[in-house]
Amino acid sequence: MAYGYSTDPELDRSTNRVMTLGAVLLLAMAAAFPLYLAYEPSAREDARAEQLSSLAHEGESIWAFNCASCHGDDGEGGSAPALNAKQFLQSATDEQIQLLIAVGVPGSAMGAYSQDFGGPLTSEQIKAISTFLRSLEDEAPDFPNWRNP
Repeated sequence: MAYGYSTDPELDRSTNRVMTLGAVLLLAMAAAFPLYLAYEPSAREDARAEQLSSLAHEGESIWAFNCASCHGDDGEGGSAPALNAKQFLQSATDEQIQLLIAVGVPGSAMGAYSQDFGGPLTSEQIKAISTFLRSLEDEAPDFPNWRNP
């Protein structure tokens, strides 16, 4: 009896089984981790692309309801600037586009659309519109006079 503890052979066997199982699980997890590291980046990229696609689709429907009457169905302009122009999309950041939508453009017909400024849209809806506009960038027409419809 070491240190005043009694030894129970069944308890020792049970403890050893649990410790062996723990060691096996630890080794299995250590072996699986490199596989996870190889798989995860592509899965994240796929999920991000799917999320952006979904957000752009949502932004397209919000655009049709709130923006198309002035900026055109595909942003080609109308009574307001053409926002699908290559020049606009290459010069404006996502944050700038979202800010323009949120607070509007003083001295123009473009009012504030953010709920924070009395408009109808949430920040997520504004982000969706910005994502929709950004999705037009690859096929955006060259329109140097985009500001004047």
